[in-house]
Amino acid sequence: QVQLVESGGGLVQAGASLRLSCDASGATFANYRMGWFRQAPGKEREFVATISANTGSTDYADSVKGRFTISRDNAKSTVYLQMNSLRPEDTAVYYCAAKTRFTSWTVTSRRAYDLWGQGTQVTVSS
Repeated sequence: QVQLVESGGGLVQAGASLRLSCDASGATFANYRMGWFRQAPGKEREFVATISANTGSTDYADSVKGRFTISRDNAKSTVYLQMNSLRPEDTAVYYCAAKTRFTSWTVTSRRAYDLWGQGTQVTVSS
């Protein structure tokens, strides 16, 4: 069973950059699609980015496209989220997620993912 642990969050000013990491214990990490989601206070958890297991193809929410980059290092069982040009509206708890089973949910839906980390807080001040 894979366990996910996020790190790298913090408090930054608008325009700054942060890189989030998600360490996934377990030998089958390379087989899983991985995703990043975020949840701001009082809002639903929303899709940020996803990366496939085999080809490394990526998809992004429109709100982060061109600013955020998701990547993975299968040798280290780690997925990253590089966040540039941060804005106050990016403030949220960021969650790493793994899709370990087949589902009919689109990969941009949180319901497609069955394993979640505990989250890491990102706060962007104006």
